[in-house]
Amino acid sequence: MSAPAKHRGIVVAVDGSPASNAAVSWAAREAAMRNIPLTVIHAVVTPTATFPPVPYPESLLVRLEDEGRKDVMHAVKIADEAMPTDRKVTIEREIVYSTPASALVKMSDEAEMIVVGSSGRGLLARGVLGSVSSTVVRHANCPVAVIRDEVVPDPQHAPVLVGIDGSPASELAIAIAFDQASRRGVDLIALHAWSDVEVLDLSGLDWSAVEGDAERSLAEALAGWQERYPDVTVRRLVVRDRPARDLAEKSKSAQLVVLGSHGRGGLTGMLLGSVSNSVLHSVRIPVIVARPSSVSS
Repeated sequence: MSAPAKHRGIVVAVDGSPASNAAVSWAAREAAMRNIPLTVIHAVVTPTATFPPVPYPESLLVRLEDEGRKDVMHAVKIADEAMPTDRKVTIEREIVYSTPASALVKMSDEAEMIVVGSSGRGLLARGVLGSVSSTVVRHANCPVAVIRDEVVPDPQHAPVLVGIDGSPASELAIAIAFDQASRRGVDLIALHAWSDVEVLDLSGLDWSAVEGDAERSLAEALAGWQERYPDVTVRRLVVRDRPARDLAEKSKSAQLVVLGSHGRGGLTGMLLGSVSNSVLHSVRIPVIVARPSSVSS
Protein backbone atom coordinates (compact mmCIF):
# COMPACT_ATOMS: atom_id res chain seq x y z
CA MET A 1 0.00 0.00 0.00
CA SER A 2 1.41 3.43 -0.93
CA ALA A 3 2.29 5.84 1.84
CA PRO A 4 0.15 8.98 2.12
CA ALA A 5 1.49 12.15 0.55
CA LYS A 6 3.70 14.17 2.88
CA HIS A 7 1.79 17.20 4.06
CA ARG A 8 4.45 19.82 3.25
CA GLY A 9 4.46 18.82 -0.42
CA ILE A 10 7.22 20.73 -2.21
CA VAL A 11 9.40 22.78 0.15
CA VAL A 12 11.38 25.70 -1.27
CA ALA A 13 13.87 27.84 0.63
CA VAL A 14 13.83 31.57 -0.19
CA ASP A 15 16.10 34.53 0.51
CA GLY A 16 15.08 37.08 -2.10
CA SER A 17 17.99 36.41 -4.46
CA PRO A 18 17.54 35.82 -8.23
CA ALA A 19 18.35 32.12 -7.83
CA SER A 20 15.85 31.89 -4.98
CA ASN A 21 13.18 33.47 -7.15
CA ALA A 22 13.95 30.98 -9.92
CA ALA A 23 13.71 28.12 -7.41
CA VAL A 24 10.30 29.37 -6.23
CA SER A 25 8.97 29.58 -9.77
CA TRP A 26 10.20 26.06 -10.61
CA ALA A 27 8.90 24.64 -7.30
CA ALA A 28 5.48 26.22 -7.85
CA ARG A 29 5.14 24.67 -11.30
CA GLU A 30 6.30 21.33 -9.90
CA ALA A 31 3.71 21.47 -7.10
CA ALA A 32 0.95 22.42 -9.54
CA MET A 33 1.97 19.66 -11.95
CA ARG A 34 1.78 17.11 -9.13
CA ASN A 35 -1.25 18.71 -7.42
CA ILE A 36 0.42 18.88 -4.00
CA PRO A 37 0.97 21.82 -1.61
CA LEU A 38 3.89 24.23 -1.83
CA THR A 39 5.66 25.31 1.36
CA VAL A 40 7.75 28.47 1.19
CA ILE A 41 10.26 28.86 4.02
CA HIS A 42 12.76 31.50 5.06
CA ALA A 43 15.43 30.77 7.66
CA VAL A 44 16.19 33.59 10.07
CA VAL A 45 19.81 33.07 11.02
CA THR A 46 20.78 35.10 14.09
CA PRO A 47 24.24 35.02 15.69
CA THR A 48 22.85 32.61 18.29
CA ALA A 49 22.11 30.10 15.53
CA THR A 50 25.81 29.87 14.75
CA PHE A 51 28.67 28.49 16.79
CA PRO A 52 29.97 29.96 18.95
CA PRO A 53 26.92 32.15 19.65
CA VAL A 54 27.49 35.87 20.09
CA PRO A 55 25.32 38.56 21.71
CA TYR A 56 23.14 40.61 19.39
CA PRO A 57 20.70 43.50 19.81
CA GLU A 58 16.97 42.81 19.80
CA SER A 59 16.63 45.22 16.89
CA LEU A 60 18.68 42.84 14.74
CA LEU A 61 16.17 40.02 15.21
CA VAL A 62 13.29 42.37 14.40
CA ARG A 63 15.04 43.49 11.20
CA LEU A 64 15.87 39.92 10.16
CA GLU A 65 12.28 38.80 10.78
CA ASP A 66 10.93 41.73 8.78
CA GLU A 67 13.26 40.98 5.87
CA GLY A 68 12.30 37.31 6.03
CA ARG A 69 8.58 38.07 5.91
CA LYS A 70 9.12 40.33 2.89
CA ASP A 71 11.12 37.61 1.14
CA VAL A 72 8.36 35.07 1.82
CA MET A 73 5.59 37.41 0.64
CA HIS A 74 7.52 38.14 -2.56
CA ALA A 75 8.09 34.41 -3.09
CA VAL A 76 4.39 33.63 -2.62
CA LYS A 77 3.53 36.21 -5.29
CA ILE A 78 6.07 34.63 -7.68
CA ALA A 79 4.71 31.16 -6.93
CA ASP A 80 1.10 32.16 -7.52
CA GLU A 81 1.99 33.77 -10.86
CA ALA A 82 4.02 30.70 -11.93
CA MET A 83 1.12 28.28 -11.43
CA PRO A 84 -1.38 27.75 -14.26
CA THR A 85 -4.68 29.46 -13.47
CA ASP A 86 -6.55 26.16 -13.60
CA ARG A 87 -4.05 24.25 -11.44
CA LYS A 88 -3.52 26.38 -8.34
CA VAL A 89 -2.43 24.57 -5.19
CA THR A 90 -2.17 25.61 -1.55
CA ILE A 91 0.84 27.77 -0.68
CA GLU A 92 1.99 27.58 2.93
CA ARG A 93 4.51 30.03 4.35
CA GLU A 94 6.83 29.67 7.30
CA ILE A 95 9.62 31.56 9.06
CA VAL A 96 12.07 29.27 10.86
CA TYR A 97 14.82 30.18 13.32
CA SER A 98 17.64 27.97 12.26
CA THR A 99 20.42 27.62 9.74
CA PRO A 100 19.02 26.92 6.23
CA ALA A 101 20.57 23.44 5.99
CA SER A 102 19.25 22.27 9.37
CA ALA A 103 15.76 23.55 8.63
CA LEU A 104 15.62 21.92 5.21
CA VAL A 105 16.95 18.56 6.39
CA LYS A 106 14.40 18.52 9.22
CA MET A 107 11.55 19.44 6.89
CA SER A 108 12.59 16.77 4.38
CA ASP A 109 10.92 14.18 6.64
CA GLU A 110 7.57 15.76 5.78
CA ALA A 111 8.27 16.85 2.19
CA GLU A 112 7.91 15.26 -1.22
CA MET A 113 10.85 17.33 -2.48
CA ILE A 114 13.21 20.07 -1.28
CA VAL A 115 14.04 22.84 -3.77
CA VAL A 116 16.98 25.26 -3.41
CA GLY A 117 18.51 27.89 -5.65
CA SER A 118 22.04 27.45 -6.94
CA SER A 119 23.18 30.66 -5.23
CA GLY A 120 21.77 33.14 -2.79
CA ARG A 121 22.70 35.92 -0.45
CA GLY A 122 23.90 36.04 3.11
CA LEU A 123 24.51 32.66 4.71
CA LEU A 124 22.59 30.97 1.92
CA ALA A 125 24.97 32.42 -0.68
CA ARG A 126 27.90 30.82 1.09
CA GLY A 127 26.07 27.54 1.26
CA VAL A 128 24.27 26.63 -1.96
CA LEU A 129 26.62 24.37 -3.92
CA GLY A 130 28.64 24.57 -0.72
CA SER A 131 27.79 23.71 2.88
CA VAL A 132 24.00 24.12 2.65
CA SER A 133 23.36 22.19 -0.54
CA SER A 134 26.01 19.62 0.34
CA THR A 135 24.38 18.99 3.72
CA VAL A 136 20.86 18.83 2.26
CA VAL A 137 21.91 16.53 -0.58
CA ARG A 138 23.70 14.21 1.83
CA HIS A 139 21.10 14.09 4.58
CA ALA A 140 17.64 14.94 3.17
CA ASN A 141 15.01 12.21 3.36
CA CYS A 142 13.44 13.14 0.03
CA PRO A 143 14.61 14.19 -3.43
CA VAL A 144 16.45 17.52 -3.66
CA ALA A 145 16.22 19.86 -6.66
CA VAL A 146 18.92 22.47 -7.32
CA ILE A 147 17.73 25.30 -9.59
CA ARG A 148 19.77 27.92 -11.46
CA ASP A 149 18.55 31.43 -12.24
CA GLU A 150 19.00 30.98 -15.98
CA VAL A 151 16.55 30.78 -18.86
CA VAL A 152 16.48 27.35 -20.50
CA PRO A 153 15.55 27.46 -24.22
CA ASP A 154 12.34 25.61 -25.12
CA PRO A 155 12.07 23.72 -21.80
CA GLN A 156 8.54 22.54 -22.51
CA HIS A 157 9.64 20.13 -25.23
CA ALA A 158 13.17 19.27 -24.10
CA PRO A 159 13.72 15.75 -22.71
CA VAL A 160 14.55 14.61 -19.18
CA LEU A 161 18.08 13.23 -18.74
CA VAL A 162 18.94 10.54 -16.19
CA GLY A 163 22.33 9.04 -15.29
CA ILE A 164 22.23 5.28 -14.71
CA ASP A 165 24.78 2.82 -13.27
CA GLY A 166 22.66 -0.09 -12.00
CA SER A 167 22.93 0.73 -8.28
CA PRO A 168 19.92 1.01 -5.90
CA ALA A 169 20.35 4.79 -5.95
CA SER A 170 20.25 4.65 -9.72
CA GLU A 171 16.97 2.73 -9.56
CA LEU A 172 15.41 5.55 -7.53
CA ALA A 173 16.72 8.08 -10.05
CA ILE A 174 15.11 6.08 -12.86
CA ALA A 175 11.77 6.08 -11.04
CA ILE A 176 11.87 9.85 -10.58
CA ALA A 177 13.02 10.44 -14.16
CA PHE A 178 10.20 8.36 -15.69
CA ASP A 179 7.63 10.12 -13.51
CA GLN A 180 8.99 13.52 -14.50
CA ALA A 181 9.09 12.68 -18.20
CA SER A 182 5.55 11.29 -18.09
CA ARG A 183 4.12 14.31 -16.26
CA ARG A 184 5.89 16.71 -18.63
CA GLY A 185 4.98 14.72 -21.74
CA VAL A 186 8.58 14.56 -23.01
CA ASP A 187 11.17 11.94 -23.96
CA LEU A 188 13.62 10.40 -21.50
CA ILE A 189 17.33 10.08 -22.23
CA ALA A 190 18.95 7.31 -20.16
CA LEU A 191 22.72 7.66 -20.10
CA HIS A 192 25.32 5.21 -18.87
CA ALA A 193 28.94 6.37 -19.10
CA TRP A 194 31.82 3.90 -18.86
CA SER A 195 34.51 5.96 -17.16
CA ASP A 196 37.32 3.41 -16.96
CA VAL A 197 38.74 4.53 -20.30
CA GLU A 198 42.36 4.06 -19.25
CA VAL A 199 41.69 0.48 -18.15
CA LEU A 200 40.16 -0.37 -21.49
CA ASP A 201 43.01 1.25 -23.41
CA LEU A 202 45.76 -0.43 -21.40
CA SER A 203 44.20 -3.88 -21.26
CA GLY A 204 43.33 -4.03 -24.94
CA LEU A 205 39.76 -5.03 -24.20
CA ASP A 206 37.29 -4.98 -27.05
CA TRP A 207 35.14 -1.89 -26.44
CA SER A 208 32.42 -3.15 -28.77
CA ALA A 209 31.95 -6.22 -26.56
CA VAL A 210 31.91 -4.12 -23.39
CA GLU A 211 29.50 -1.70 -25.01
CA GLY A 212 27.17 -4.56 -25.93
CA ASP A 213 27.08 -5.82 -22.35
CA ALA A 214 26.50 -2.29 -21.05
CA GLU A 215 23.65 -1.73 -23.49
CA ARG A 216 21.96 -4.97 -22.43
CA SER A 217 22.31 -4.06 -18.75
CA LEU A 218 20.87 -0.62 -19.44
CA ALA A 219 17.94 -2.10 -21.34
CA GLU A 220 17.23 -4.50 -18.46
CA ALA A 221 17.34 -1.65 -15.92
CA LEU A 222 14.76 0.27 -17.94
CA ALA A 223 12.49 -2.58 -19.08
CA GLY A 224 10.09 -2.64 -16.14
CA TRP A 225 9.81 1.13 -16.07
CA GLN A 226 9.04 1.32 -19.77
CA GLU A 227 6.15 -1.08 -19.19
CA ARG A 228 4.90 1.08 -16.33
CA TYR A 229 5.20 4.28 -18.38
CA PRO A 230 4.28 3.29 -21.96
CA ASP A 231 3.71 6.97 -22.80
CA VAL A 232 7.41 7.80 -22.32
CA THR A 233 9.75 7.42 -25.28
CA VAL A 234 13.20 6.35 -24.06
CA ARG A 235 16.50 6.98 -25.78
CA ARG A 236 19.31 4.82 -24.40
CA LEU A 237 22.92 6.04 -24.54
CA VAL A 238 26.07 4.13 -23.59
CA VAL A 239 29.22 6.21 -23.92
CA ARG A 240 32.91 5.64 -23.32
CA ASP A 241 33.70 8.76 -21.37
CA ARG A 242 33.49 10.48 -18.00
CA PRO A 243 29.93 10.62 -16.58
CA ALA A 244 30.04 14.29 -15.61
CA ARG A 245 31.33 15.40 -18.99
CA ASP A 246 28.65 13.52 -20.93
CA LEU A 247 25.86 14.54 -18.58
CA ALA A 248 26.90 18.19 -18.88
CA GLU A 249 27.05 17.95 -22.68
CA LYS A 250 23.71 16.14 -23.04
CA SER A 251 22.06 18.52 -20.57
CA LYS A 252 22.44 21.35 -23.09
CA SER A 253 19.45 19.95 -24.97
CA ALA A 254 17.48 18.75 -21.89
CA GLN A 255 15.17 20.46 -19.39
CA LEU A 256 16.01 18.41 -16.30
CA VAL A 257 18.78 16.10 -15.02
CA VAL A 258 18.08 13.33 -12.49
CA LEU A 259 20.91 11.63 -10.60
CA GLY A 260 21.21 9.05 -7.82
CA SER A 261 22.63 10.10 -4.46
CA HIS A 262 25.47 7.60 -4.76
CA GLY A 263 26.56 5.04 -7.29
CA ARG A 264 29.07 2.47 -8.38
CA GLY A 265 31.24 1.67 -11.38
CA GLY A 266 31.26 4.42 -13.97
CA LEU A 267 29.06 6.65 -11.82
CA THR A 268 30.83 6.13 -8.50
CA GLY A 269 30.11 9.06 -6.23
CA MET A 270 27.49 10.37 -8.65
CA LEU A 271 26.06 12.84 -6.17
CA LEU A 272 28.38 12.74 -3.20
CA GLY A 273 31.73 13.10 -4.92
CA SER A 274 33.58 14.67 -7.82
CA VAL A 275 30.94 13.74 -10.40
CA SER A 276 28.14 15.39 -8.46
CA ASN A 277 30.11 18.54 -7.79
CA SER A 278 31.06 18.78 -11.44
CA VAL A 279 27.48 18.26 -12.62
CA LEU A 280 25.97 20.73 -10.16
CA HIS A 281 28.53 23.38 -11.08
CA SER A 282 28.51 22.87 -14.85
CA VAL A 283 24.92 21.95 -15.72
CA ARG A 284 22.79 25.02 -16.41
CA ILE A 285 19.39 23.35 -15.97
CA PRO A 286 17.56 22.00 -12.88
CA VAL A 287 19.08 18.91 -11.27
CA ILE A 288 17.12 16.51 -9.05
CA VAL A 289 19.14 14.43 -6.60
CA ALA A 290 17.29 11.16 -5.97
CA ARG A 291 17.55 11.03 -2.20
CA PRO A 292 15.62 8.10 -0.63
CA SER A 293 12.54 8.93 1.40
CA SER A 294 12.34 8.25 5.12
CA VAL A 295 8.87 6.81 4.44
CA SER A 296 8.51 4.04 1.90
CA SER A 297 6.20 4.87 -0.95
